[in-house]
Amino acid sequence: MIPTITAFMAAHRLADVTVVADAGMISEANIKAIEAARLSFILGARIPDIPYLVAKWRRKHPGEQPPDGLVLPQPRPAGPAEKRGDQVVYYQYSHDGGRRTLRGIDEQVAKAEKAVAGKVPVKRNRFIKLTGADKSVNRDLEAKARALAGWKRLHHQHRQAHPGIRDRRLSPAVPDRVSKSFRMSMHDLAARPIYHHKRASIEAHLTIVFAALAVSKLIEARTGWSISKFVHTAPRYRTVQINAAGRVLAAEDPTPDDLHQALNRIHQPKTWIEPSHP
Repeated sequence: MIPTITAFMAAHRLADVTVVADAGMISEANIKAIEAARLSFILGARIPDIPYLVAKWRRKHPGEQPPDGLVLPQPRPAGPAEKRGDQVVYYQYSHDGGRRTLRGIDEQVAKAEKAVAGKVPVKRNRFIKLTGADKSVNRDLEAKARALAGWKRLHHQHRQAHPGIRDRRLSPAVPDRVSKSFRMSMHDLAARPIYHHKRASIEAHLTIVFAALAVSKLIEARTGWSISKFVHTAPRYRTVQINAAGRVLAAEDPTPDDLHQALNRIHQPKTWIEPSHP
């Protein structure tokens, strides 16, 4: 990974890049390599246990639900012997994320209860606890999963050395932008991770995904539309040309005003689009 990143930086004359990856999209070895290379990164990470900051917030606010968008930063300055830069770990709470997670937990626990009762075959389910031939619902794991519902963790490291880690903190909106980018790449671009074994396939896949991402960001910047809205709206309107007996007959669906204006903005003769955020 590191040679690929450094080659990309050299080819495009970049002083720095930020590696952004979800928890399931990058290996532990690559994380350590990125840290050692002192590259900037924003990495999603799993939360195996209830973090100290989350537990501390709950002690101060007993019985309260965390406010939507709450961000708890935890600085991690690098020690003298550590081969990494200063970092900050962010824990963010989302009402919608918690609602979706709890719904999934309810479904899995219900299936686990049916399997334990012998009503359905035992299938892969993290809430089923097997002890020899005995099976039961793992209530401890269920309780921990419910306590972590809605929380996500991001690790941030800035490449440049700086005396105060507070000067390089992410704004509270950044975790939302990162999550939105993941959702957009995975769903709207269908750009999920794929295992390739040949270098040509790897380079072709990355080229297509990066080109699609660049076009998508350009469309979003010029139109103000989300790429999801654009790809679900634009394909409805088509231009058809029929060659009949040497004559070309053209037919097209009239585009609504908002889409017409969006298309005009896309075709504006600009060579550079200012990013909407740093």
